[in-house]
Amino acid sequence: MSSTSTAPVERHALGSEFEHEPVPVEHRRSLRSVSAVWFGFPMILTNAIFGGTIVYGLGFWRGIAAIVVGNLVLLSYVGALSYVAGRTGENFALTAARTFGRHGAAVAAGFLSTVVIGWFAFQTGLTGATLHTALGWNETATTLVAGVLYIAATFVGIRALTVIGLAAAPLFVVLAAVALVFAARAGGLSGVTSYAGAGAGATVLSVGAAITIVIAGFADSGTMTADFTRWSRTGREAVLAAFTAFPVANFVSLLVGAVVVAAGAAASPADSGGDFLPILTSHGPVLSTIAVVFVFVNLGSVCTHCLYNGAVGWSQLTGSRMRLLTILLGVLGLVAALAGVWEHFATWLNLLGIFVPPIGAVLIVDQIRRRRAAPRALDRWRVAPFLGWAAGSVAAAAVHVWAPQLSEAVAGLVVGALAYAALEMTTARAPRPVPAVTSSATR
Repeated sequence: MSSTSTAPVERHALGSEFEHEPVPVEHRRSLRSVSAVWFGFPMILTNAIFGGTIVYGLGFWRGIAAIVVGNLVLLSYVGALSYVAGRTGENFALTAARTFGRHGAAVAAGFLSTVVIGWFAFQTGLTGATLHTALGWNETATTLVAGVLYIAATFVGIRALTVIGLAAAPLFVVLAAVALVFAARAGGLSGVTSYAGAGAGATVLSVGAAITIVIAGFADSGTMTADFTRWSRTGREAVLAAFTAFPVANFVSLLVGAVVVAAGAAASPADSGGDFLPILTSHGPVLSTIAVVFVFVNLGSVCTHCLYNGAVGWSQLTGSRMRLLTILLGVLGLVAALAGVWEHFATWLNLLGIFVPPIGAVLIVDQIRRRRAAPRALDRWRVAPFLGWAAGSVAAAAVHVWAPQLSEAVAGLVVGALAYAALEMTTARAPRPVPAVTSSATR
């Protein structure tokens, strides 16, 4: 794999996705278009569940503080990676090649491109489970239909992600507002800010754990933000597009779930956090019908974005095309969804919080250093980034086991960045071998 690949541009009725080269300037998209891709991504029901789970364990104000901190970390993290993507037009796999090496990038990009397919499987399975719980639909059949629809939408490419984002965000805001109005009618909003949390029985018992949940929810696609923001016209516009997601959209969706739980309107806060869908489906067939559309569009937003990440990444790694990989990876994810993989959601988040953030930390540090240093050759493998990634992951795992009150995601970010920076500084200061002096007889 090479960031200077000269693979021919795909001639397709839907347009090229530029899997193997930077997006040409003339194909870059407006700030509104790229923002729609990112803004609609976090505005999802899953985030409402997370926000409710956090507040259920910590209480309203402690929960909100954790949500704010987590979003600020994501803003810095995703914003920095987006800036480079907007300047270069390169996707994540091409960017990773500059840090990990041509062959080394296959490990980092392959890992994340597979992880996001796990998200696709989780959210596709959640579509079937949600509609089964809310309306009694057949879970297997619903999951199958949802998966096929999500694969078809992703096949269209970046244009479809823009349209889905434009639809998902307003629909979420409107239906969340309706749910909160119903909660207010029952007198449930008066004590929201004084909600102290459930304590016993909650799964989130520390601010650090809550921050990790916020970060882990978008650690993978956030690290792969270049797949989206490479379409931006400038680095500045790429950062602004990321800003609409973190903190804006992400905070709003988490806040909705937090308020639903704090108002006592959640059907099962211990198990499903701030899921407000039952509030809607309990108010007649019209809202139930709209709620069905909402579930497909809303969770479809996550699924299409994650499948797009995976397809772009693996197409670059295999020399294939995004649309072919969309079908292949989508089928694999759908099989996993039908097998019930989404039921291991909590374990999945823990793994993401430990292993993913250090990758982004290494990339950010490397990009900062390369802007201040002379250009270097594109090596096959670079060892230092892997050591930094490993150090960050070990630190995150240690925090998870021995200091669960802290945030393992933040620990992984900080230690990964510091370890890689220290290794690079040590390498830069290492004395270079002195060339042998040739004798006059051999000159």
